Amino acid sequence: MPTIPPREGHNVPVTPLSRARNALIATLLVPALLLAGCGTDSDAKPKAEPSADLPTGNVEVPDGVELTEAGTELKFTEPAVVAYEPNTQRSSVLSLSVDSIQEGKIADFAAYQLDDRTKKSRPYYVRATVKNLGTGDLSRAAIPLLAVNDKNTQYQPSSFNNNFALCPSLPLPAGFVGGKTVQGCLVYLIPDGGRLVEMNYRPLQAFEPITWQGAVLPPVIEKKKTKKKKKANP
Repeated sequence: MPTIPPREGHNVPVTPLSRARNALIATLLVPALLLAGCGTDSDAKPKAEPSADLPTGNVEVPDGVELTEAGTELKFTEPAVVAYEPNTQRSSVLSLSVDSIQEGKIADFAAYQLDDRTKKSRPYYVRATVKNLGTGDLSRAAIPLLAVNDKNTQYQPSSFNNNFALCPSLPLPAGFVGGKTVQGCLVYLIPDGGRLVEMNYRPLQAFEPITWQGAVLPPVIEKKKTKKKKKANP
């Protein structure tokens, strides 16, 4: 069986202002809440201990490859080795690491037509490294990382069908077979001004997630250019 469940919720299309009359040309898909029951305002996050092996489903794990246990807590750049089966036709073993997280600005999406709730979101750019350690082809599969906010609720990354240069938020590339490595950037829009506090890999709710934590970088503040004063002629 697949070790990653089908995505839940719905997507809200956000169109560039210049293309508002043709919404199919370029859109930003803002995913809704992925797992509605995984956190509330009053929930306290339980302390997890790495003690259980995550299920591998139909994934063939190469000899000598040791999978990371459920509940493992990692720092940025530390890899987790996981069995990944996005559907029953494709599967492999991945090395996943969260390299950095940087808070963005909603002004970064000024070229897009945002609804009122999305305008109140707090964007984050998550850079990750993914290596295919197995034998399967994971071309165009989603990078299986979820963002967790300060209320212990998980969110999927947003996706684009046009080029968002700051952080493309793309799936794994074509030809992502055994031995291939990719460094990607994923966009997460945390609603209602919430804050991203950690990333995780959680194939099934019955198991504790593998998590990554570290210092979140602040938004990049562009310096205003000052005009140079012309020197007066002597």
